[in-house]
Amino acid sequence: MTSKRKGYLFVFIAILIFTLQDATSKHMGGLYPPVFITMIRYWAFAAFVLILAARSSGGLRAAVTTRHPVLQILRGLLLVSQIVLVIASFASVGLAHSQAIFSVGPIFVALLSIVILGERVGWRRWTAIFVGLIGVMVILDPTGDEQASLLVVPVSSALIFAFYVVTTRLVSREDSAMTSFFYTGAAGAVAITLIGPFYWTWFAPVDWLWMGLLCITGTSSHFFLIKAYEYLDASEVQPLTYLQLVFASIIGVSVFGEVLSVNMIVGAVIVVAAGIFTVWRESVVARRAGAAGTHPPRA
Repeated sequence: MTSKRKGYLFVFIAILIFTLQDATSKHMGGLYPPVFITMIRYWAFAAFVLILAARSSGGLRAAVTTRHPVLQILRGLLLVSQIVLVIASFASVGLAHSQAIFSVGPIFVALLSIVILGERVGWRRWTAIFVGLIGVMVILDPTGDEQASLLVVPVSSALIFAFYVVTTRLVSREDSAMTSFFYTGAAGAVAITLIGPFYWTWFAPVDWLWMGLLCITGTSSHFFLIKAYEYLDASEVQPLTYLQLVFASIIGVSVFGEVLSVNMIVGAVIVVAAGIFTVWRESVVARRAGAAGTHPPRA
């Protein structure tokens, strides 16, 4: 099997696991506080991160060493907050509708990269951003005030994750990927452990099995995604991750009885198309800049 095929296989496995993880999160989020579920899940995730860091080149000492301690801790806080909102969104808004809104991620990342990273964007990506935001407005077309208030949760989650991605790009200029991964797990675990016990709820015996599945999927999905990035560029991985929206919609409709509105379907298609174009255009500009040894041009 070629390296590219291995990469695509790892992406596909990661997406399947992420989808199972999301479905489990929706089930558990409807029964227990999202903060409490996130805390238990993060304990397993932090253990996974510590094991990887210990086995990496330089061990834990190298993983802990960072030139941006404040930003690294902030990244951990952003991601753990985003996961809480994701679980809450699945429970209140639904799998399919939430994933449709989450698909705006690359659009938000492009916008924040302009402001925070100072990236230069030409008319093509500005057009894609504008079209993507129109798609979001189509998805958000509310059926009532109650529905509109619920949609604040997935939108906030997508925006927080975009901040997480942009700060990750910022620290990656000087810190290693293992260092960033370590602080993602460690900082998040510490933060949620300070809050989670106040939401402590005893699981029903059978729900410990669901929680165990959530912990396993939460760690294994990241593992396979990390493996995928060993063989593929981000521009090759990102378009495939939109399959998660398809799988989530199938499970949402068949298992949880969700209904796909015309607005959601049309808006999701618009957002996904704009997101794929944005990621592709970024990769094109980066390759040209790398070949020329200059700053990325507007594109």
